[in-house]
Amino acid sequence: MFSKTLKTILVALIFISSTTAISQIKKVSQSWTSFTQSIKVKTSKKTKFKLQASVRVDLEGKNGMAGLWMRVDNTNGESGFFDNMMDRPITSNQWSIYTIEGEMDEHAKTLNFGGICVYNGKFYFDDFELSIQNEKGEYEKVIIDNARFENQVKGERIPGWRRGIGKNKEVFVKEFNVYSKKTTNDNSFSLMFEGKDIKNGAIINTEEGYTPQIGTLVAMLNNLSKRVESAVQNLDVRETDHLLDEKANRIGALVMHLAAAEAYYQVFTFENRGFNEEEKEKWQLGLDLGKEAREKFKGKPIEYYLDIYKEVRKKTLEELAKRNDEWLKESSPSGRSNHHFNWFHVMEHQSSHLGQILMLKRRIPKEENNIKLPEEKVDQ
Repeated sequence: MFSKTLKTILVALIFISSTTAISQIKKVSQSWTSFTQSIKVKTSKKTKFKLQASVRVDLEGKNGMAGLWMRVDNTNGESGFFDNMMDRPITSNQWSIYTIEGEMDEHAKTLNFGGICVYNGKFYFDDFELSIQNEKGEYEKVIIDNARFENQVKGERIPGWRRGIGKNKEVFVKEFNVYSKKTTNDNSFSLMFEGKDIKNGAIINTEEGYTPQIGTLVAMLNNLSKRVESAVQNLDVRETDHLLDEKANRIGALVMHLAAAEAYYQVFTFENRGFNEEEKEKWQLGLDLGKEAREKFKGKPIEYYLDIYKEVRKKTLEELAKRNDEWLKESSPSGRSNHHFNWFHVMEHQSSHLGQILMLKRRIPKEENNIKLPEEKVDQ
């Protein structure tokens, strides 16, 4: 009786732990999502491989697509084969088999593969097959875990696959939900992603609620801020705090710097003044960066800096909505520029530091992630 009760308690605790882990999943915001498996590979010569899967899509809008994707990671640090079908997107609502063929050499160490979904719609995947040439040059099938998705989605995880294209961490995207769906002809399952309410970030329009030129300016500001957020939103504290060298700035400090600079241009253009003492206390260190900033801006998650950055942008948009296109032509207090140039400079400044952030991300040393996800299934 005791052992049965104990087992029931343990099952309940594991279920609660698993549910909590799913509810605490960190999600990013972007216009695409993906899923991946990886296998270790080793060859002494150029070797061909082939990935195929059945795919169909029900698109909403003109810009959606699905694709298969593959990437070879090499031991020498150089880029290996890569294909994500962007040059031949899948847009048909009929089930069809699609194929990627590639080649690896003696430097190959890992073969990554899976599917991608872009923008709005429903994206269905099934029947993955991976084949690699043997010593005789003949293709041999490689075992893929949950290749037909009969092991169904649990929570937001796909058994046998990981979300995203990264090597060590999963990336869950707010705009996409994932499901197991029964096919129409039998009781088998396919994998389905659904993307909703995603705007095309490659189009600049006039944002509603603003005069024409300010509305276009706002669209550009928002496009750039989304790029900044997308670049950093999935970093952990180790990555956010990484210093390239003793004179470099941490990525978290750079996001703080972007917020501080925009806060300065708010008072400069909206109130025709510089920072007061209270504002200097809040923003000056982030504005100046340097040694003291390297000591202060560390040990916090990237969300801490992004929340500040987003709050500053919220005020910018509220203030711009109160003004018209004629205001853009007005001179700033210095008389050397007008408001239109000043807010162009805010974008120019953020774009410059975005490039710096992207460079710093590439220079962050790799760290093996040995953390295992909680078991999704408990034998009872």
